[in-house]
Amino acid sequence: MQAASRESYAAARQRLDAYAAQTDADRISATGDELGSVAGLLRHEPRLRRALSDPARSGEDRAALLASLVGDKVGADARELLDTLVSGRWSAPSELLEATERLGVEALLASADRAGELGEVEDELFRFGQVVAGNSELSNTLSDPIAPVAQRAELTGALLSGKSRPVTVKLVEVALAGFGGRSFTGALTRLVELAADRRNRQVAYVTVAAPLADEEEERLGRKLTELYGREVSVKQTVDPTVLGGLRVLIGSDLYDGTVLRRLTDTRNALARG
Repeated sequence: MQAASRESYAAARQRLDAYAAQTDADRISATGDELGSVAGLLRHEPRLRRALSDPARSGEDRAALLASLVGDKVGADARELLDTLVSGRWSAPSELLEATERLGVEALLASADRAGELGEVEDELFRFGQVVAGNSELSNTLSDPIAPVAQRAELTGALLSGKSRPVTVKLVEVALAGFGGRSFTGALTRLVELAADRRNRQVAYVTVAAPLADEEEERLGRKLTELYGREVSVKQTVDPTVLGGLRVLIGSDLYDGTVLRRLTDTRNALARG
């Protein structure tokens, strides 16, 4: 987002956080659903996006336009947050859509936080991403842009039923819809990171040949926390092809200490020699 859009989103996010601090989890979750529905409307109505972000219209006029369209389809809580969004200044219509999607996601995460389940939701999203990545047929099915989102959501709902929290299931559906214009797997990854960020943590993606013991994972997490000055949430991926050692990706930083990397470097050095 450009500066004007970031400021407008920040105002809405601040309002959401104040609302979530004094509201029960179920009500926050319902608000997140309503924000997501409006984001879906904006995604499919480019003319509406342009009208609601038109700098030639006053903020009050844009808020009134949205109210006339959604009517009583959303509750008062969602309407107040949407009013804050559309009354702001937007550098591009696409950035209003991005902000509305993001605010809906943040509301769902806030509901999980309020219920004391945010850490579990973060882990469930990551684990489901691992399951999908390990099954090419499932990955292709869930990533198919031609198949209706509702059809794919029915499949993920069945897979996650009784195994994941309701907010996790809702966020997976957000990923299926292409959150932020991303692929399904890319959207899942971003949602894991947003969940961690709400807990004031950074995500470290660790690839190993065999699972780390709990003590090893905790020790690695402590070292990364010391290095980055922020709590780190370690997410393991097991890949036997790395042979040994580990690879850590945190933000844009990559630390590759795998046996495979050392063998590759040695092979390249010998080839140059």
